Amino acid sequence: MEPPEAKLSGPAPGPPCARPKEGPIPLPIPGPSRWRFPDPATAGEDGLVGIGADLEPATLVDAYRQGIFPWPHPGAPLPWFSPDPRGVIPLEGVTVSRSLRARLRRSGWETTVDRAFAAVLAGCADRRGDPRGSGGLKPGPPVDQGEGGTWITPPMRVAYQRLHDLGHAHSLEVWAGDELVGGLYGIGVGGVFTGESMFHLASDASKVALVDLTARLTEAGGCLIDVQMVTPHLASLGARDLPRAEFLDLLARARDEPVRLPGDRLPVARLG
Repeated sequence: MEPPEAKLSGPAPGPPCARPKEGPIPLPIPGPSRWRFPDPATAGEDGLVGIGADLEPATLVDAYRQGIFPWPHPGAPLPWFSPDPRGVIPLEGVTVSRSLRARLRRSGWETTVDRAFAAVLAGCADRRGDPRGSGGLKPGPPVDQGEGGTWITPPMRVAYQRLHDLGHAHSLEVWAGDELVGGLYGIGVGGVFTGESMFHLASDASKVALVDLTARLTEAGGCLIDVQMVTPHLASLGARDLPRAEFLDLLARARDEPVRLPGDRLPVARLG
């Protein structure tokens, strides 16, 4: 990839999301980015769009708005991907098993949005604790950070925290009383939420986070959860493949929608 400024095309008419009657003003887009990404539609079979650039907020927001995301690999310059097909969870398509529904009804857990972003990010990045504790939306290769470690490197953590501070990255927390037992984080791109990673310290807590995210995103007028790539675990929760061209078209029509996740502390029993 190479400088100078990126040139973003406007969204096509007819956004696919159900816009609330009264909604927030769209977030300002940091920028312009110093880097110009290749067209993600031209990426090869491995989904690789380019290598290099940086993790500045303007670069990341520009990338996510084009359906591109960073995915560190050990010993290589930073690669950026837009896979074909794209893993997605339609908001009406999340799968809630009988056992998960029972967990929702009986756990007594509650959820919040953006109350503990740093703690959720740390939970997703840390694989040195309880082996049950980490899970991921992205199945990426582990990055060597000594004992344990994930693709969420220290520079990535700093970058996503900065995006959160600017209002573009969000966390969903699952609480058992005052104890954080699971959660997920990702990037809001208008009506599309791109999930990056999730974790659990109690059984099913990350699944509960995903079900709760679906409900909140639906209420806010969103239209899709982007999980980037389908894994067997995500497939069991309703993830499916969408041709990249269809995903990019939907994203272009939804990325400027003024969607904000409601942040109230809510009982998960309402979802059962």
